[in-house]
Amino acid sequence: MITQQRKLHTLLGKIYFWEATIHKRYTLFQEDKMKDIIIDYLKILSDEKKITMYGFILMPNHLHFTWQQNILNGKELPKGSFMKYTAHKFLEILGAENKLHLYKVDAANKKHEISQRDSL
Repeated sequence: MITQQRKLHTLLGKIYFWEATIHKRYTLFQEDKMKDIIIDYLKILSDEKKITMYGFILMPNHLHFTWQQNILNGKELPKGSFMKYTAHKFLEILGAENKLHLYKVDAANKKHEISQRDSL
């Protein structure tokens, strides 16, 4: 049986329902400080008119957005900068709390993974 690989790219100016799940479904968003990282960066992107946010839900181990990416954030889509920025912030906190080992992966291009690779 042949399975199709998901196409994860998004386009500017289109509205998407988008989901990201935390690595191994760990409950990263239990604490308010982790949720605040998400909300604060979405506010920055929204204030700069890089995204239009129609709604979002933060669950303990994943998030859902209904949003539109309006313009690039530097050289990348807002989704890419969102994922990169929040992952770095989470890793800083997890490192300070000695929890980085939970997110360790055996990959050539990274040591840790915050979100699963199958974001929709």
